[in-house]
Amino acid sequence: MAWGLLILAGLLEIIGVIGIKRVAENNNWPNNLILIGGFVISFNLLTAAMKTIDLSTAYAVWTGIGTVGAAIVGILLYRESKSPLRLFCIAGVVCCVLALKLMG
Repeated sequence: MAWGLLILAGLLEIIGVIGIKRVAENNNWPNNLILIGGFVISFNLLTAAMKTIDLSTAYAVWTGIGTVGAAIVGILLYRESKSPLRLFCIAGVVCCVLALKLMG
């Protein structure tokens, strides 16, 4: 159950990051609600997951999901670079997060 909460927390971190981008483009209430809501719920789920998952593993997995998710959102929605080196680095983050999950 804790791993499910942690994964959901990471996905909601991505929502918070999308909110940051949207606020940067258009600072209005709906965009601020996406930003604040995404991060508040994400932090609460991360806190719950840390009751049984080690801090170092939980935080690394949470930030890894957010980092990879934000990079993918940037590529898909905001036309950011999809250079082979960037994709290789994203894959490296995924491999490291999976390794932490297997060890934790």
